[in-house]
Amino acid sequence: MVRSVLSIWSWVVLGTLVLVFTPIVAVVRLVTMPFDKGAYAAGYVFRKLTPIHSALSPLWTFSTSGSLPDDMRRPYVAVANHESFVDILLISHLPTEFKWLSKAEIMKIPAVGWMMRLARDIPLERGDTTSGRAALDQARERLDAKVSVMIFPEGTRSRTGEMGKFRAGAFKLAIEGQHPILPMAIHGTRACLRKSDWRLGRARAEVRVLEPISTEGLTENDLPELRERVRAAIEQGRQELRDQHGYVPPIIDEAEAAA
Repeated sequence: MVRSVLSIWSWVVLGTLVLVFTPIVAVVRLVTMPFDKGAYAAGYVFRKLTPIHSALSPLWTFSTSGSLPDDMRRPYVAVANHESFVDILLISHLPTEFKWLSKAEIMKIPAVGWMMRLARDIPLERGDTTSGRAALDQARERLDAKVSVMIFPEGTRSRTGEMGKFRAGAFKLAIEGQHPILPMAIHGTRACLRKSDWRLGRARAEVRVLEPISTEGLTENDLPELRERVRAAIEQGRQELRDQHGYVPPIIDEAEAAA
């Protein structure tokens, strides 16, 4: 009963914040459009919605660790493991701005999708090769505007708790532009929101910013090795967070995942 009441409160707070932030983000984008081609300011304001919501949501405790590079406008290709939709909310607690590669259907949600478009996030139709190429082209544009991009290289969230195979797109993007990769490890978000349950879970989640990995001098021939190096760094970060905070059960059991 208590969890249901607190969940209703959290959803109401989220809806209210979305309604409040939508015109604010629109005004910021309108004012800064002539000199902010990457929509850094609009995106930065939009992301501030999430720490406010978390502060008012008694069921979730979010934290960040590690240090962002001083030159985030260099820019970087940021990558992280993907446990939950809530990963986006958690990473948005970092004091910087990323342009997200996001499922296209999310950007069709009223108000939320409008703000994502104002922030120049990047829509991606999962499983559509043409959409994938277009998304990478847009990511290059954001990087050219000196705004870092954020990609989940697994492509979809992990349902078993184990990291899936990393796809090549983020690493190809980084190598082509000689942009450093900023790996991040996420732990705990699976407990925040379970499938087929509107109620929020009690959860403690953390994102840890890891050491950047240079792509200077690398070519596409180095992509497989780079991908595995980044994956290993994130896996180590996840294990450290798991040792610190404890195990979070998977969304489904192993037998169901294999079915």
